[in-house]
Amino acid sequence: MAHFQGGSTLNFVAGGVQGNQFWVPEIYSKKVQIALRKASTVEAICNTDYMGEIKSFGDTVNIVKEPQIATATYTRGLATPPTALTDAELVLTINQANYFSFQVDSLEKRFGHINFPEIASNNAGYKLKDAMDTEVLNEMYIESIAGTAALTPVGVAASELIFGKVAAPIDIGHAAGEVDPLNFMSSAAQVLDENNNPEDNRWFVAAPNFYNQLADTSSKLLSIDYNAGKGSLRNGLVASGLVRGFAMYKSLNTKKQQVGGAGPATIPSVLFGHMRSTSCAAAMNTVESFRSPTTFADQVRGLHVYGRKVLSTASVGAGIIKID
Repeated sequence: MAHFQGGSTLNFVAGGVQGNQFWVPEIYSKKVQIALRKASTVEAICNTDYMGEIKSFGDTVNIVKEPQIATATYTRGLATPPTALTDAELVLTINQANYFSFQVDSLEKRFGHINFPEIASNNAGYKLKDAMDTEVLNEMYIESIAGTAALTPVGVAASELIFGKVAAPIDIGHAAGEVDPLNFMSSAAQVLDENNNPEDNRWFVAAPNFYNQLADTSSKLLSIDYNAGKGSLRNGLVASGLVRGFAMYKSLNTKKQQVGGAGPATIPSVLFGHMRSTSCAAAMNTVESFRSPTTFADQVRGLHVYGRKVLSTASVGAGIIKID
């Protein structure tokens, strides 16, 4: 777009022809500046076995637990009493909902140089996923802190000695008195082993500063040569390889704690576990567009519903750390 510099007849020269120095171009780029976005990890670390069974807010999915069969020594000639199977269930309830709503003025739609509905919908989709990511990681943290006491390696008095607490977080680093991040991950792997978790589909989620410390180890586990440059930040995956059996994910959405109950929440938590630990089901329940009753605009809104359930606290753990 271009226009004449107005406001004065001095803009014109003899003969009524305007000089080029008064031609002011205004160029509107059709590219949109996309806001920086955090990676989402929940869809990578939770199982979604029941995703297709939900339709709306309030739906429930009954998950039958695996029956536990008792075994006994067989003695010839004696009866073999059967174990009665039980149908114990866990209930996954779709009880979380977030929405977006925006409107596009008719003038913007008619004369705008970019597709505002498409760009805004894309941003809304990210914000909905980020809200779910934060809430689910927080729920996993609450459940895992309650269950981490059972995830104590053999020979250790209390899990807090390894995984920390708010009053005494584990100091991660390489200086004297600090815990090497690789040793911390080894302890996490040990407790999963001792609770009979499968070795595949294990994950570890931490903030970027944890992986910065891990990269400083002498083994250079996170070098480009190690992961062949195949790490992907789409879902926060740090490297294509495994470290201590864990697929490593980077997230800024892990639960943060306050020290002493005052000031900003600065003490981060890390989560580790197996994909079987938590189930998550989500659906974009409603997306609709209609004319605004109060102005000349199209209104677009959507409702995102989801549910999450920690199925086994023996398959998920949390640690509270500090890095200084």
